[in-house]
Amino acid sequence: MKYRTLPGTGISVSNLALGAMGFGTEADEAGSFAILDRFVEADGNLVDTANVYGGGVSEEVIGRWFANRPADITDRVVLATKARYGTGPDVNEVGSSRRNLDRALNASLRRLGLDNIDLYQLHGWDPLTPIEVTLGFLDDAVRAGKINHIGLSNFTGWQLQLAVSTARAMNLTVPVTLQPQYSLVSREIEFEIIPAAMHNDLGLLPWSPLATGFLSGRIHKDQPAAHDTRAGSGGPMYDHIFANLAAKDQNWATLDTVRDVAEKLGITPSQVAYSWVTNRPGVTAPIIGARTVEQLEQNLAAADIKLDDESTKRLDDVSAPTPNDYPYGPFGTKQRDRYVHSSDQAISELF
Repeated sequence: MKYRTLPGTGISVSNLALGAMGFGTEADEAGSFAILDRFVEADGNLVDTANVYGGGVSEEVIGRWFANRPADITDRVVLATKARYGTGPDVNEVGSSRRNLDRALNASLRRLGLDNIDLYQLHGWDPLTPIEVTLGFLDDAVRAGKINHIGLSNFTGWQLQLAVSTARAMNLTVPVTLQPQYSLVSREIEFEIIPAAMHNDLGLLPWSPLATGFLSGRIHKDQPAAHDTRAGSGGPMYDHIFANLAAKDQNWATLDTVRDVAEKLGITPSQVAYSWVTNRPGVTAPIIGARTVEQLEQNLAAADIKLDDESTKRLDDVSAPTPNDYPYGPFGTKQRDRYVHSSDQAISELF
């Protein structure tokens, strides 16, 4: 395992984060404990969950693991959780209002059996709550000692910039991380979101680096997915995700290249996909999932793999997002360009 600094915190975190979304659901409690034990034994320390995972069960499982392990083990963990999405039937049990976040944070602390969370993340943008209200609550929670740092998840570029700029202008706690979807078959965040994050020194914690298993090598075109995969699980969300992925020929070409690179390097397709994301600009740690210790072992190996330049270029080229000419294609980008030694218009290169 390698370590990187969580930007703006002074905290060293493993370059792979353990995602706990399936704790207590896809993996039972004993299995989840074993996965946590092995992750920490392998020198991993960043663990990510959320208050909606399993309806709170994931946090409860992690809390019981903390209670059942000695402090010299649990003190290594840098724990991250999230709130924003609905947790109950009441109309106000959702969003980033002070009311909901206060209740959600206290409930997470109870489930985790902790007094403090290292990284508390907004799980998504809330269009109904002024960002000043949300940031004000988070700053109060930091000052109260309930959380150490704050992060964002699923924010667009302008939403990220507004949150950071507002926090700075109001002298409030500034977000230090962004958790976006990012993989070889989901690269559109490279247009605006990654530049905004890097400009503001927010570390990226990509979720779904395997595209919910599409890049694991177990999915094949024109063949039904196995029942023990998310693609074959029959879950409505996974059905939607895989239908979207399968409809794009570029994604299948990318998967073929992943398999070919894996075969040539003697590693697994998953390790290829994880390594590619891990070593992208701005990435602190992708979030890896595992339903068994055996899956985790294979995924952990990616922490120490750095693809060679030729393999990286093949993957970059085959998976490159293809925008229209404007605003992210050549006609748009050249209008935002400027030469150092000339007053010529950069856009003239296109004509």
